[in-house]
Amino acid sequence: MNEAPTPGGGPPARRHEKYERLVAACRSIAPVPTAVVHPCDATSLGGAVDAAKEGFITPILVGPAARIRAVAQAEGIDIAPYEIVDAPHSHAAAAQAVGLVREGRAGLLMKGSLHTDELLHAVARRESGLRTERRISHVFIMDVPTYPKPLFITDAAVNIAPTLEDKRDIIQNAIDLARALGIALPKVAILSAVETITPRIPSTVEAGALCKMADRGQITGGLLDGPLALDNAISPEAVKIKGIQSPVAGQADILVVPDLEAGNMLAKNLTFLANADAAGVVLGARVPIVLTSRADSVMTRMASSAVAALYAHRTRIAEPVKG
Repeated sequence: MNEAPTPGGGPPARRHEKYERLVAACRSIAPVPTAVVHPCDATSLGGAVDAAKEGFITPILVGPAARIRAVAQAEGIDIAPYEIVDAPHSHAAAAQAVGLVREGRAGLLMKGSLHTDELLHAVARRESGLRTERRISHVFIMDVPTYPKPLFITDAAVNIAPTLEDKRDIIQNAIDLARALGIALPKVAILSAVETITPRIPSTVEAGALCKMADRGQITGGLLDGPLALDNAISPEAVKIKGIQSPVAGQADILVVPDLEAGNMLAKNLTFLANADAAGVVLGARVPIVLTSRADSVMTRMASSAVAALYAHRTRIAEPVKG
């Protein structure tokens, strides 16, 4: 089915309509040269080639050349148009892909059939990696059929127990992404269990501090509020019932979770209980990193590539816009 009911009645929401808009926005940009790291299974190799066929990326396939060609032949995937950079194993592939970015040959990284930690270890190396002054963080861009706009959730995949300083960077990364995707002033809800600052719940104290940091210009480009419980971040009806006065409550674009456990459970709840799709990208390095899962749908993979490509272009990492 392609439709889902909306809260409180009204016309049903179409599946993927937010992702379809992202994909459509990529039609006007030139493909981004992308180092695809160790694409040694059908899912990762096919996903990279599909994104290339859509015109989002130009893959550079980095990994054991014989294995890549064997997968392509077994699965009927045409990789003839794409460069292969031979690397003996996944560790070497991650290092060589990072090197392609440092040389200016690639404007994106895309995870293949290796563990996320293995790729991010190569990215985070101090001397040979792609570190910036920002903390590296992950953002889910979720297409939730019952929510009227894309929903950004951070960080649910990289930072396990972020500090206050880490959360500043996590929020700034997410704001920058949302702005690059066309949201002029992203509304950021910093989540906890309650709406009041309660010392026994440390995430409420951090939420208050983060809002004050935004007031002082330490976080820019977004509108922050918190602490907010999840219902009051996304439900106008819950906000009305509780009498909360806030320009963010009930209409958040970005949900900032207290830690990775909470974020991972929230994203998977939306995926498996609300039929949402979760595209993912890692930010804070010199280039965006496309993270996909073997369980991702074709549309989710396309959306992850589209998000990263748009971000790369709109932050002047990639080549000029077509035409």
